[in-house]
Amino acid sequence: MTNTVPALMVAVVEHTAIVKVNGRANFTTSVTFKRLVGELRQRGFETFVLDLSDCVTMDSTFLGVLAGTAVKLRECHAPAGHNGTPPSAGDKPVLRLLNPNQRIVDLLDNLGVSDLFCIVQCASPVAGHQLLAPAEELKPSRVEVSRTCLEAHQILMQVNPDNVPRFKDVAQFLAEDLKKAAADERPLPIT
Repeated sequence: MTNTVPALMVAVVEHTAIVKVNGRANFTTSVTFKRLVGELRQRGFETFVLDLSDCVTMDSTFLGVLAGTAVKLRECHAPAGHNGTPPSAGDKPVLRLLNPNQRIVDLLDNLGVSDLFCIVQCASPVAGHQLLAPAEELKPSRVEVSRTCLEAHQILMQVNPDNVPRFKDVAQFLAEDLKKAAADERPLPIT
């Protein structure tokens, strides 16, 4: 029997949610991460620490979901009158990335989204580290995966227009895949 480390682990300490990402953060992990953050936000958590100490790399879908999470959290903390405009460089990040490796830092920089996060390098474990427990593993549908992938790439293009040439073809493919997946998932009519 192999002992595998869960892809996502979570702990809550006072008003902060800590999510630890292990291994590769990819498109399937992004669905679980998105749902987990949504549930934690519904429970009132608005401060998030993402422990990346054991995260090897991230694909563009996970990066897009991460960027979208940061944008939503900023909107919650935006002063009155912000009117849904995209965050500016002066807005304070409320999503902390703990100990990302250089590869991840380079990916964030290359996609122009690093200013959405507070990047922290720390030798000692974050408070509450001992409370981390495996997050519920999801079995997302093809539609949910396709939708998450499409939304993530759209976010990357919205946050940084320089990403449009990188992802416009991918987004178009994902939009077509989502339509096909949705059509395949519809129940057959009863005759």
